[in-house]
Amino acid sequence: MDDIVKAAMAKWPNVPHCYGWLGLDARGQWFMRDDSIQAAGPFACEPGESSCAVAKGSLLLHDKLIEFIHRNYGRDEMGQWFFQNGPQRVYVELEITPFIWRLQPDARVLAHTGQSAGRVQRCWVDELGRLYLQTELGLGLVHTSDMALAADAVEAGSWSPQDIRSKDLPAMGAFVRSPQRTFKSAFMAV
Repeated sequence: MDDIVKAAMAKWPNVPHCYGWLGLDARGQWFMRDDSIQAAGPFACEPGESSCAVAKGSLLLHDKLIEFIHRNYGRDEMGQWFFQNGPQRVYVELEITPFIWRLQPDARVLAHTGQSAGRVQRCWVDELGRLYLQTELGLGLVHTSDMALAADAVEAGSWSPQDIRSKDLPAMGAFVRSPQRTFKSAFMAV
């Protein structure tokens, strides 16, 4: 986390959290979601939902902003992923997983944030043929552009994919796909 972010958190410790305004898609791209986009629909459908009108928002293209998000991307104790924007925690809506893996020709696995994933511990394939890796960094989806390298790793015996249902991924990886839905559910229960 950036020092300037830590300083802002110390200076303003009680800034309310923000929900629904930032999304991460299955290709590792960030989207801003203003009020009108949020009113139009969720960032992603829940696995198994028969019909769902998705409203992703505006694709972020500013390299310095994306780098700032990557450096300040983290997880809370409930498995909700967020971007610490100064004193404000901006919870992230996930299309599928908190990490999108980019495979390298030298067999390294990098997160969409540029971090090294470390050692691959487990491998799964879901009902749609999407490939997931559990690494030292966490659980993530292999980027669609890297499936040829993934196939090479499977054929070489480096990875042995097991079947998984996509709806079981959050429990397996201890993450929350939609902190906004979780927040709204908790708020409505009160």
